[in-house]
Amino acid sequence: MQTTTRLSRFGFLTRSLILAAAAAMVLLAQPAARAADSPPPPKSNLVKITTNMGDVIIELLPDRAPLTVANFLRYVKEGFYANTLIHRVVANFVIQGGGHDGTTYQLKPVHETIFNESGNGLQNKRTMVGLARSDAPHSGNAQIYFNLVDNPDLDPIPTRWGYAVFARVVQGMDVVDRIGVTPTGSFGPFKSDAPLKPIIIQKVEVIDASQAPAPVAKPLPPPPVDAIQSPK
Repeated sequence: MQTTTRLSRFGFLTRSLILAAAAAMVLLAQPAARAADSPPPPKSNLVKITTNMGDVIIELLPDRAPLTVANFLRYVKEGFYANTLIHRVVANFVIQGGGHDGTTYQLKPVHETIFNESGNGLQNKRTMVGLARSDAPHSGNAQIYFNLVDNPDLDPIPTRWGYAVFARVVQGMDVVDRIGVTPTGSFGPFKSDAPLKPIIIQKVEVIDASQAPAPVAKPLPPPPVDAIQSPK
């Protein structure tokens, strides 16, 4: 009788230990499962545009222009912008490119057009980057433009659509400015406003903050001798 009781207790203890071990394994597995189910870490919003006149780094603004940013990144990931032209330069206005092949000068095949997000509150101010389009409001696809100056006429008003801004230049605006004063005219299939010496977008890639070069501080010019110095 006592032997049976001991065996019964031993069996109960064994089962308890097995159940405890199984529960511990489940608990240990849960963090890994949660890690697997958790969303990936946020991706960088920095994009480096390499041209034959220098590099430009832009910061995407997906919170304000999610559709336009997703559309742009689609082309970036496909390598679409490699060897495309900056084909339009209008001094004191914009530079535009990213649609014409840099060798044939022909338009590259694109995806479907996207909805115009010009009502997102972002304005066409200097350094801001937008999605180019034709006169039809929802005709933007791959081509982008850089605002050389503040261009309020490109912003929406109640009676018409504007041009959707989706990014801003954070480094390399000096490169954009140099492109903005390059000699232009009729070139290849372009009747006007085309750089006479081809300006090529060589590569466009997403980078993280560690890959962005530190901005170089420019020395300030010395003040005039008779200037009044003041901390105010």
